[in-house]
Amino acid sequence: MNTLFIKYKLVIKFILTFLLVYIALSVVYKFYLQFSDGSKFYPDYLTHVVAKQSEALLNAFGYNAQVVPHPNEPSMKLIINDRYLARVIEGCNSISVIILFVSFIVAFAAKFKTTFFYILAGSVLIYTVNLLRIVLLTAGLYHYPNQKDIFHTVIFPAIIYGLVFLLWVFWVNRFSKLKTNNG
Repeated sequence: MNTLFIKYKLVIKFILTFLLVYIALSVVYKFYLQFSDGSKFYPDYLTHVVAKQSEALLNAFGYNAQVVPHPNEPSMKLIINDRYLARVIEGCNSISVIILFVSFIVAFAAKFKTTFFYILAGSVLIYTVNLLRIVLLTAGLYHYPNQKDIFHTVIFPAIIYGLVFLLWVFWVNRFSKLKTNNG
């Protein structure tokens, strides 16, 4: 048993580090959601900001967009030309995806400064691509309402998770300690 532990020490360390960081960040985020005051920023601050930024981008692209709080659920309704097209829920704010990204990067950490700046840059990129994803999804639903299922369940998740995967591959091949120890 000891030889197996020694042989797979790096794998075990990666899995444990990933799980610990993921669980810790998820718990912190859960507390944030639980204690968010939805009276000023509904349903929570981050989701509200993403909805407002989506509205601003849609308007910048020439759409007549607005977001309003959903009366029956914790979300923001995205509306173009008085047509309710999409809703921005907590899961749309990209924080869960960023937690997944950060957990992987920390599990394959390099020097602190490199790791910190990669996490910062990657998180900003994920947030930005997610925002564009929401805007494109809403505009797509406006122009092609019959494609709702393919947009929401296939194309747009592939964009955000594809980006995260590419960032992980780039990190492992370029910066991680695994690369410096074995290459």
